[in-house]
Amino acid sequence: MAKYDKRDRAALFRHRLGQAMQDQGINQTALALRVGVDRSTISQILAKGDTRLPNAQVVGECAAALGVSADWLLGLSDHAEQAADLLATTMTITEAPRALVDDQILAWYREAAGYKIRHVPATLPDMFKIQAMLEWEYADARNRTIEQAIGASADRMALIRSASSDIEVAIARHELDSMVRGEGYYRGLPQPVRAAQLAHLRNISDQLYPGVRIYLYDARQVFSAPLTVFGPLIAVLYLGRNYVAFRDKSRIAAFAAHFDWLVRNAEINASALPAYLDDLRAD
Repeated sequence: MAKYDKRDRAALFRHRLGQAMQDQGINQTALALRVGVDRSTISQILAKGDTRLPNAQVVGECAAALGVSADWLLGLSDHAEQAADLLATTMTITEAPRALVDDQILAWYREAAGYKIRHVPATLPDMFKIQAMLEWEYADARNRTIEQAIGASADRMALIRSASSDIEVAIARHELDSMVRGEGYYRGLPQPVRAAQLAHLRNISDQLYPGVRIYLYDARQVFSAPLTVFGPLIAVLYLGRNYVAFRDKSRIAAFAAHFDWLVRNAEINASALPAYLDDLRAD
């Protein structure tokens, strides 16, 4: 944090107080009434050359009256918004109807066109699933029809094929192994569908590489919740019923660093994935 001379901080306080008053259309008399002080007090605070700062009570009341943060008035923050408003701006919670395949996710992909996208799916990536796989998976889905799921997945894949974005996907290796063997989440998935899905993933790894790079990590060594980082614009955490989306730079950077950590510790990197998929097909 930058350290100010008391005269510089007083000057910054006067400037920001005057700016907030102008933005709110409030004159000295109106602000004095809201703060509960004489007009002469506000006039003195705004007087050029005064090196004194008002007491904490007056600073807090001025901030509340003008809808800004006291930290911003004092130069301790670059964000004028109050804490609750700042949080509402930088973090949103959006309903997630079924899985990572819906209009909101597609809109975020479009917004981030041209930027690098990092993705950790909840299962296998929906955009890489064949129609038979989606039909099996969404057969009993709530609030989502099979046709909608297939359409949304196709739209996202079309966007990926046409966009200039680099896309990295990190998948837990056991997720792919379970799908191949029809275990866990994939119990009951017919063997022909599993074989076709594996072949489709193999084709994608050839057709879209290096624009799309898929990594497999060992969840016993490293772990990740489902998330997507859309360049420097937004980071989204998937909870099940909701997405929690962050737009402030520090949190986006933290999510991106987490994803890069998964990639650095991946057991199977993108260039080695085709050979690994061939081994699974042989098994």
